[in-house]
Amino acid sequence: MSHAIVIRPEAEADLAEARQWYNERRAGLGEDFLLCVDEALVKIARSPELYPVVHKDIRRGVIHRFPFGIFYRFDSERVVVIGVFHGRRAPRNWQSR
Repeated sequence: MSHAIVIRPEAEADLAEARQWYNERRAGLGEDFLLCVDEALVKIARSPELYPVVHKDIRRGVIHRFPFGIFYRFDSERVVVIGVFHGRRAPRNWQSR
């Protein structure tokens, strides 16, 4: 069973920013990034407990090929994505969400 995915507006903004940054580096790379994000979200939706808890009830899934993590919470019905951050960003950026 897959859980429903809810992406908060802040996480949508994170994705848009990262996509733009990658597209500025190489045409089409931002779309590759989003495809990898979609793959990671499918895995998270199928098995949200697969990824480790990194702070309180927040888990982090990894994005293949890109140094980003998907930070999320989940309950019995849905996965709520609270942020998508580069691996070198300070933890307080996502912890405050």
